[in-house]
Amino acid sequence: MSKLTSEIDALDARLLALLDAEPRIGVLECSRRLRVARGTVQARLDRLAARGVIRSLGPDIDPAALGYGVTAFVTLEIRQRFGHDPVAAHLSEIPEVLEVHTITGSGDLLCRIVARSNADLQRVIDRVMSHEGIVRSSTIIALAEQIRYRVLPLVRAAVVTSIE
Repeated sequence: MSKLTSEIDALDARLLALLDAEPRIGVLECSRRLRVARGTVQARLDRLAARGVIRSLGPDIDPAALGYGVTAFVTLEIRQRFGHDPVAAHLSEIPEVLEVHTITGSGDLLCRIVARSNADLQRVIDRVMSHEGIVRSSTIIALAEQIRYRVLPLVRAAVVTSIE
């Protein structure tokens, strides 16, 4: 990634922190709180979205509040002749599969999945394993969330300070 597309400045960081704290805030209120023109806020949002810094303005949904209180991380080994794409397509059809990453190490894919209970987790794993391209799985059940998914520390660390 080029330097131009990866840098954010202090105003971008303040805007992202404000949106993280109050996701339903409007552009006009952002401009008022940040003490910049509405057009500046809109231009910054558009630029951040176009660069992929802002991936979503949707709600942050808690699976546990929907009744999916069990979170597990599943490492999958796949048959290499099938490749990752057919397996990923299969996994994308399972609602309880929240994310999938290609990894290095003993496994090929790492999945974060949720279930309603431990018994339901078995049903989800059985569905995951139903693809002929998956050879083996290893499951780790999360007991408690110690640090929620977060990116604001990265935003603060990514701020470019310019001495021009």
